[in-house]
Amino acid sequence: MSTVQHAQSPADARRELADDQARAERVAAERRRGAMLRNFGIRMVSLAIFLTLWQIAAMNVDPVLFTSPLKVAVAAVGMVASGELWTSLWPSLVVLAMGLTLAVVFGTLLGLALARFHILDVGLTVYITFLYSIPSVALVPLIVLWAGYETTAKVIILFLFAFFPMVINTYQGVKSVDPKLLEVGRAFRCSERQLWTNIVLPGALPFIVTGIRLAVGRGMIGMVLADLYTAISGIGYLIVRTASTFQVDRMFVPIVTLGLLGVTLTALLRLAERYVAPWTAASQED
Repeated sequence: MSTVQHAQSPADARRELADDQARAERVAAERRRGAMLRNFGIRMVSLAIFLTLWQIAAMNVDPVLFTSPLKVAVAAVGMVASGELWTSLWPSLVVLAMGLTLAVVFGTLLGLALARFHILDVGLTVYITFLYSIPSVALVPLIVLWAGYETTAKVIILFLFAFFPMVINTYQGVKSVDPKLLEVGRAFRCSERQLWTNIVLPGALPFIVTGIRLAVGRGMIGMVLADLYTAISGIGYLIVRTASTFQVDRMFVPIVTLGLLGVTLTALLRLAERYVAPWTAASQED
């Protein structure tokens, strides 16, 4: 008794492979959607618990010293409608954009140069460590004394806060590249430019993105600190002005706004990381 076997044609094999890939992509997409919905639900429950505890705590504290999220929401609507919040936020956003851009560009370039050239590493690292070890807030009065109370001083202060995370993370990123990968590149006679383009920079990119995240957080601290010292404009000035007049509910509006701004910038950086370094983002998924 014989069994007749029919060989699968190439077209059928390709069709079956395409169907398997489509099923795998659908399963992966459903898994990602499920993870996103689960994470969203966890965040919403966490937010509800936090706001509830805040509201309960506000009921047991003197309203002159503390406030509730409902009062903050009412104050926020009024400040947004009158344009007061945006008028104070816009100058700070301009300073943040200018300072962060300068810090990211020059910090990345200097970190790459220190990691690439041994003479710069030996000659300048000690000064980077020295300046980074000094609390940046201690230099703020000196910067204000030199640069005045206008935008220039604020940009310098923000740059000072955000610059060092970029330098240090970029330097560490380049130094952490696997030497075996460089040996393989040299074995294939890659030029210096090809080594940096195809091996060093992709390997250091996760560190650079982490440096940008740290720079954003420290830059926002520097932004508010600059406003507090100059006290003529910006969201930090709004916090000082509302606090000095005991308008606690209005004082919390710019504070919450800064928190939301930080969350938004971090989310945008994570989204950019998915396009710039998708291998890093994929390794962080559940």
